[in-house]
Amino acid sequence: MAPPTAPGRLVVTGASGNVGTGVLRALADRLPDTHVVGVCRRPPRLVPPYDRVEWHVVDLGGPDAADALEPAVRGADAVVHLAWAIQPVRAEQELRRTNVGGTRAVLRAATAAGVDRIVYASSLGVYAPGATEPVDERWPDSGQRTSAYSRHKVEVERLLDQYERENPGVAVARIRPTLVVQRAAATEVRSLFLGPLVTRPVLGLLRDRRLPVVPVPPGLALQFVHADDVGDAVVRILQRRASGAYNIAADALEADALAGVLGARTVPVPRSAVRAVVAGLYTARAVPVSPGWFDVALNTPVMDTTRARTDLDWTPSRSSVEGARELLDGLAEGAVGASPALGGPGSAG
Repeated sequence: MAPPTAPGRLVVTGASGNVGTGVLRALADRLPDTHVVGVCRRPPRLVPPYDRVEWHVVDLGGPDAADALEPAVRGADAVVHLAWAIQPVRAEQELRRTNVGGTRAVLRAATAAGVDRIVYASSLGVYAPGATEPVDERWPDSGQRTSAYSRHKVEVERLLDQYERENPGVAVARIRPTLVVQRAAATEVRSLFLGPLVTRPVLGLLRDRRLPVVPVPPGLALQFVHADDVGDAVVRILQRRASGAYNIAADALEADALAGVLGARTVPVPRSAVRAVVAGLYTARAVPVSPGWFDVALNTPVMDTTRARTDLDWTPSRSSVEGARELLDGLAEGAVGASPALGGPGSAG
């Protein structure tokens, strides 16, 4: 049986961000005849991949978000919901208004428009800790209670569960990517997680493999995925009208592989000690990353991507090593993207 036709009109929320930029590139390459509507707070300059997009300015954290979305979603066949607020972590209710309340607004607008496909960008952060082997999409998605990010992602997945029950004719898919990387996202990643304490010269030393040792908590296993590979997965889901959850990640980068990327010897440091340092720096407002983010990074299981590879014929084009090197190079160079969300023009304020 042939897959359904590509959506004629597609709405992408958060279209100017890290994941959104990868999705727009994939859409331009693979679905050039689809009319793409981008929703964000600060539209980018009309340069590739943003130049073929009809832009609508909507604050999903606003009380009238569903009404504001109506012109953008009117006549749409599908919605890809990528918008998400990560900072400021200390303002959890503000984040919740955008993340959970904004998702409710998107679902309400999608229902009113009669869309038949919804793709939501969930996260590895929905998975409960405790696995000793890579986990597939059936692993408990109860998240990690210490992380507001994880709690909100779990809450939205429960909203999607309810939406699916109430709208059986809509194909609802949720992708669960790990850390999404690309060179252009370096400034965004630094501002969200590193802050000014980790300077570009330090990042340059890491990039140039000039640090002799790097402290690493035991059992560390990081997975990255390139924004273009996430975009490829989203397009495949849209083309197939696929539903359900999909882990989206490259291979696991363990301590030895990380040492190879950095050209340094890893020194084991107890997790409790590292977490205490992160907590102290966060309390002192020296870094934006919270202890909850540390817990997500260290305790989330490695993800098995068999379902995406089998159902979508998806494979990552870049390994975690390649993704880490691209991001690290961007961090050392202070790379920015063309959109305000990625540190480009209009990003101030």
